[in-house]
Amino acid sequence: MVKEIERAGIPVVHMCTIVPISKTVGANRIVPTVAIPHPLGNPALSKEEEKALRRKLVEKALKALQTEIQEQTVFED
Repeated sequence: MVKEIERAGIPVVHMCTIVPISKTVGANRIVPTVAIPHPLGNPALSKEEEKALRRKLVEKALKALQTEIQEQTVFED
């Protein structure tokens, strides 16, 4: 689905825990996340720490949306 949305001219960020799968399905902008059971959080963190973690991931995804790319790109830390 990611490829079809991008083909329509809308940039997409695929946030995932397993980057090789995202590459295989053809995602162009990939943001690695935390863990399979909790991709956008960590229940072991305090409420404030988890909020900061989620904000960091969303900000990274927004930056990826604004970045011109020529090939599949993984946006690491």
